[in-house]
Amino acid sequence: MNNRNRGKNTGDDTLFGSEKQISKLKLAVEDMLYLLTRDYPEKAASELVGNRYRLKTRQIQALRGASASAEQLQNRQLKHVDASMLKGKTIYLDGFNVLILLESLLSEAYIFEGMDGCFRDLSGVHGTYKRVNQTLRAVELVASFYRQNQIEKVVWIFDKPVSNSGRIKQIVLDFAEQQQLNWEADLPYNPDKILAESSEIIISSDAWILDHCKAWFNLIGYLIKEENLSVNLIKMM
Repeated sequence: MNNRNRGKNTGDDTLFGSEKQISKLKLAVEDMLYLLTRDYPEKAASELVGNRYRLKTRQIQALRGASASAEQLQNRQLKHVDASMLKGKTIYLDGFNVLILLESLLSEAYIFEGMDGCFRDLSGVHGTYKRVNQTLRAVELVASFYRQNQIEKVVWIFDKPVSNSGRIKQIVLDFAEQQQLNWEADLPYNPDKILAESSEIIISSDAWILDHCKAWFNLIGYLIKEENLSVNLIKMM
């Protein structure tokens, strides 16, 4: 493995490291709530708010991830389940979404808590997944969650079109075999649709999936608390 991680981008401390910038982002999120609740398209709303507060590209990216309409927030809250409801259940896990977010968190990148209580980062797959120094630790954290809550089975869903998806699938399955975990891993072409239509509990911070799934669990919030993880956390509300 190459010596790499998913830490901060150059300039992130300037964009997110001061109280002045965080205060500006919180005001921007309030404006986004107002506009999205009144059915403004997300792109148009984020451009309008971004211009008002003179936000940079990565700040707008964080803003969009943290924002939602009042209807979306209520819908997501109603479908969220507590850890007490996980025992004996099958959990479907949005593989790249969860793995990359945990890798970013463990790399001390900035993590953003949105209005829906979900945590998001500014990394992405961009067509190719590359394992980093924190990958194994991220998988271990999922294993700890699995054991602590006596979950029946975890199904990792990875995007088949993403380069190296087969490799990370095998890493997860090999780890599960070594640790005697009841895990599966699939490589569908359209994972978002599968996750959204599943009757099982979903783990993801993808807004579209959260809006369409039957039930979801906030794994990252759980791990931050239960594992006492050190996080460069920006609360966006």
